[in-house]
Amino acid sequence: MNTPARPRSTLLAMLVLWVAFYASFTLFTPPLLDDADSVHAEVAREMLVRHDYVTLYANGVRYLEKAPLMYWAMAASMKIVQLFGGQSPQALAAAARFPIALDVLGLAWIAEMLARRMLRSAHAGLYAVLILLSSFGIFLFTRLTLPDAGVCLWLTLALYAFWRTEELGSAPHHTPTDRSLRIHCGIFAVACALNVLTKGLIGVVFPVAIVVIYLLLTRGFKNTLHRLRELHPLATLEAFLLIAAPWHILAGLANPTQGHPAAIQFVQGHWFVPLPNDGNVHGWFWFYFMNEHVLRYLNLRIPRDYDTSPLWLFWGLCFLWIMPWSAFIFKAVAHALPLRWDKWRDHFRRHDLPLRRRGLLLLIVWSAFVLLFFSFSTRQEYYVLPALPALALLIAAWLTHDNDVTVARANLRITTTLLILGTLFAAGAIFLLVHTKAVAPNTDLASLLTQNPSDYALSMGHFMDLTGPSIALFSFPLTIAALSLFLGPLTALILHKRAQPHIANLALASGAFGFLLAVFLGLRIFSPVLTSAQLAESIAPQVHAQDLIAIHGEYESGSALGFYLQRSDIHIFDGRSSNLWYGSFFPDAPAIFETPRSLAEKWNKPQRIFLWQSLTDPPNTLPPLPGPVYVLVTSGGKEIISNQPNR
Repeated sequence: MNTPARPRSTLLAMLVLWVAFYASFTLFTPPLLDDADSVHAEVAREMLVRHDYVTLYANGVRYLEKAPLMYWAMAASMKIVQLFGGQSPQALAAAARFPIALDVLGLAWIAEMLARRMLRSAHAGLYAVLILLSSFGIFLFTRLTLPDAGVCLWLTLALYAFWRTEELGSAPHHTPTDRSLRIHCGIFAVACALNVLTKGLIGVVFPVAIVVIYLLLTRGFKNTLHRLRELHPLATLEAFLLIAAPWHILAGLANPTQGHPAAIQFVQGHWFVPLPNDGNVHGWFWFYFMNEHVLRYLNLRIPRDYDTSPLWLFWGLCFLWIMPWSAFIFKAVAHALPLRWDKWRDHFRRHDLPLRRRGLLLLIVWSAFVLLFFSFSTRQEYYVLPALPALALLIAAWLTHDNDVTVARANLRITTTLLILGTLFAAGAIFLLVHTKAVAPNTDLASLLTQNPSDYALSMGHFMDLTGPSIALFSFPLTIAALSLFLGPLTALILHKRAQPHIANLALASGAFGFLLAVFLGLRIFSPVLTSAQLAESIAPQVHAQDLIAIHGEYESGSALGFYLQRSDIHIFDGRSSNLWYGSFFPDAPAIFETPRSLAEKWNKPQRIFLWQSLTDPPNTLPPLPGPVYVLVTSGGKEIISNQPNR
């Protein structure tokens, strides 16, 4: 079972593409977006300011809902940048993004190794790298400081380590006490622990469930129990707890229950989760494990500040997030799971599938479990990401058989379909570009959009606001997208007809990366609508330490303001909800929540007030104020007003 070596060309391609798309200009632009992107970066910044690495804080309020590893990594990255003189918010924002970029590099690296070992093909390793790095979903959601790339990395590492134990078990002269077996069981434990510290309990639920289901399918019940005993379960559990347990214990001790919060009740056939009130709030253990895991999965989490993607959309996004490679998914799954092949069914019933066939089955279990798990819970568009590495490897396995006549014919048809779709997209883009009127220079994109506040609880909800007239501002990225989706499949089709399948796959990858460039350029253009960074930069020269900065609405709606002004004392007017809501009930929470009365009382006093508000999303109507109101700056459908004119 010789594993082919990694070609230098694969390593070079991986590093060049990673630097080009994940670790260079994309670190610096666009600015951090409002909501989760800037909130998570601010949590890491406040971690450095407070020197508290156990309890997370956002805007000075306890932020108890997230695991800490991503914030530790971002804080460490920011600290390193500061040591080299990078004190500006822009430098810290780039530093916050760098650990996410490293997650992507690690994911590509581990996936390449797993593909080479599992599929016994150097080309499979290259294809896995190209598919993952060109994945629309992975690229898009690593533009935000979200932990999901880390989840993909640690899950892939855990299953790589498990697969190494499968290889050892299939090797001649194997003994269960083999040192290599212990090492890979230890790697599995470490990966699970780091995943728990990245995203919570799914970090261990996913890999363990996938492994157990796979073992049951390939060995049966009795042999599964026997195999699990061979995998040093006690030592593996000890290693897992040694890494994962300390922070959980410390976080619980640092954030105990306050007062006398009410318990969950079952009333008239429905579960009722009582809301906290000032001084009466459950501690970290209840909020993190019960509220953020159990109740979130059951769609009972408080506060109800989120939406859930429809099931059809969630599954459909698998095809969008991994385009154009998603065109090969059905063939790849059929190749991995040949239910109509009598010989495969016989091997499956006898639990003696060859090692490579078992590897493909592991990939099927991996992707299916993730998708089915979230099919029965609340879900955001990016929750599908942990399934993408498995899908990438399945597609890579299919593409490595391109020299087979049947596979070559199928791929020729698939590439033709991609060319037809690309042609239709290009034709639609040309139509829009020709028929869309040019807009005046310096036009604010927000003035050309519609408003759909009901969609904004979804992570990509704001993109539903695009209108025909706004397309004129996206002419350049739209042109690049059209060329990429047309020329990539066209070149691949020509090469397939010339019996050059490997070069054809590389051409298709080139089109996919061209599309990512278009996505990035489009996001830059759209970003002023999604961030308040430009407002913060406009008022920064006027802001002094004693001034009051306030957001009209939820903190998340203008959270980039706090990060780019490097302020952790933003006041909230008419927006005690979302991420700051639960922590605000602790007795030591700062008094940052303003009412119409308190704001009016402060308006005519000497202290200068800067008030952020949206011009489109509710709440966007100010109450009567006792003094003059000065509009300081307007951008992206948002404005900053003040009780004093510009200085």
